[in-house]
Amino acid sequence: MLAARDFVLTRHKMLAYLATIAADASFAATRHIPAGALLPQVHDSLRGTPEVLIPEITERVVGSSTGAVLFRGGSRICLVLPPFPIAQAASEAGGDIASLCAQLTPERTIGVVLIRLGAYAIGLCHGEDIVNSKVGTGLVHGRHRQGGSSSHRFVRHREKQIEYFLTRVCGHTREILEPGARDTEYLVYGGSNTAILLLQKQCHFLEQFRGRELSPLLTLHEPRRATLSEAIGRIWSSRVIEWREENK
Repeated sequence: MLAARDFVLTRHKMLAYLATIAADASFAATRHIPAGALLPQVHDSLRGTPEVLIPEITERVVGSSTGAVLFRGGSRICLVLPPFPIAQAASEAGGDIASLCAQLTPERTIGVVLIRLGAYAIGLCHGEDIVNSKVGTGLVHGRHRQGGSSSHRFVRHREKQIEYFLTRVCGHTREILEPGARDTEYLVYGGSNTAILLLQKQCHFLEQFRGRELSPLLTLHEPRRATLSEAIGRIWSSRVIEWREENK
């Protein structure tokens, strides 16, 4: 019987984990499944995988915005959902970790924009180091639930507050990200999905990063300097699902 473990590894721990795969001679094959792979391509990549695992692995791979790498051995199977997209399908013999190591080794330039209505944190990062950042707040009142003309005035006032806040955030975003825009490989948003969409609509500067966006981080707390550091760690992290044969 195969027992599963599901865990997340930071960049450096993932590199150490990959070294254990390379050293394990029991791995027979490595399959690279690119981001956005269609179901027939996913199923083709899973040939030779125990039938009982195919539905779960398929669900994981299809739900991954970056694709996956499957290491298949006799008593150990590892599925890695990497931090950055896999460009093309590939198959190798043994536990081939070269492409994943190549993903995690370069000091990539990444832009980070964290925003909730009333707070923001913007960073330009080289690898896991923040080379420039701006963190701040802005006055945006909460929603008013009472009716009447005063409610309509409040709504209009709040809309103006939001517009002013987003204009400020857009200006700071340009200030931080524009110097390294050409070299930025990926842009990551985080915070509130509503605030992210409003900023994208209002801030035309961000349009140049379309096609370079990673999945947003929507479970972060209030944007602060510490939240920005947390986001960088999460951006570089990989999710691993490992199945091992249990001893009877």
